[in-house]
Amino acid sequence: MKIALYLLPLNENTMKLARQIGVTDIVTFLPQEQPEAPVWEFMPLLQLRQRIEDAGLTWSVVESIPISDRIKLGLPGRDEDIDHFCQSIRNIGAAGIRVVCYSFMAMFRWMRTSVTTRTRGGAMATSFDYNLIEPAPLTEAGQVSDERMWNSFEYFLKRVAPVAEEANVKLALHPDDPPMSPLRGLARIMRSPEAFQRVIDMVPSDHNGLTLCCGSFATMGVDVVKTIQLFGRQNKIFFAHFRNVRGTCPAFEETFHDDGDLNMAAVMKAFMDVGFDGPIRPDHVPTLQGEENDRPGYMIMGRLHAVGYMKGLCHGLTLDT
Repeated sequence: MKIALYLLPLNENTMKLARQIGVTDIVTFLPQEQPEAPVWEFMPLLQLRQRIEDAGLTWSVVESIPISDRIKLGLPGRDEDIDHFCQSIRNIGAAGIRVVCYSFMAMFRWMRTSVTTRTRGGAMATSFDYNLIEPAPLTEAGQVSDERMWNSFEYFLKRVAPVAEEANVKLALHPDDPPMSPLRGLARIMRSPEAFQRVIDMVPSDHNGLTLCCGSFATMGVDVVKTIQLFGRQNKIFFAHFRNVRGTCPAFEETFHDDGDLNMAAVMKAFMDVGFDGPIRPDHVPTLQGEENDRPGYMIMGRLHAVGYMKGLCHGLTLDT
C-alpha cells in the first residue's frame, strides 16, 4: 500500500513536506493555462511528472480529469468530447501515469451544505443536510432519470475502456458524493455497491474498476469492510480514499479520521487482507486552528494528522500479523 497525498497547492514546499512525513505518491491533476482546453497534452503531463519525481515522489494517480456534461447527459457533441477524453487518456498513459480517478456526476461534483461545521476542538469540517437543499430549484438540465444517466455512462465507458487498455491506464470510478438521488432533479447513479458491480460487469476489463472512497460508501449506509472485501477479492480496487464520517445520507458530517463512525483500523486491515497494494490517500480533513479555511477539506495540517494516523495503523497492523 502506498500512502499518497493530494496537495493544494502542489509546489516545492508542500512536496518537500510530503516527503518529510513519509509520503511516497502524489495524486494530482494537470493545471491548465486554458481550463477549457479539451485535451490534456503529453508534454505538460510529462513535465509535471518529472517535476514530482525530481522532488523524490511518484505521480501515481490523475484525479479530477473533467468529463463534460455533454457526455454525462448524452447531449449533442458528446462524441467529440469522448474523443478528446480518449486522447487525454492516451497522453496520460504515454506520460507514465497508470491510474485515472474519475466521477460521473452531472452539473456539479461533490456537494456540501456547510464547510464550517464544528467538529472536535472547534475544527471546521464539511457536512451535508438534504433538508437544506430540498427546496432548491432544478438545474438547467431539468429532471434527469437514472435510465438516462446509465445509458450515457454505458455509452461513455464502452468507448473509453478499450483506449484505457491500449494506454495501460486503469479507470477508477469514484462514487457519487453525496451518494443519494436525485439532487436538484439530477439522478446520481453511483450510489451503492450494486451500482459498482454493474459497472464492473458492464465492461469486463482489467482496466475497469473503482476508487474505494471509505467516506462515500459509509454515507451509503453499507458495511465498508464488507465492501472492500467484495471488490478487493475481484482485484477491482485501483485507488482508495481514506475518510471518516458521522451519519449517513440524507445528513452526515466529515470528521477527523479517528473520530467518526467508521472503525478505521478495521477498514485499513480490510485493505491489507485483500492484498490492496495501490495508492491510498487521506480524503477530506477538518481545518485546524490557525489555518484559513480557503480550501475546505484540503488544508495541510489535517493532512499531516491523517498521514501520521494512517502510517500508525499500518505499522500496528503489520506488527499484529
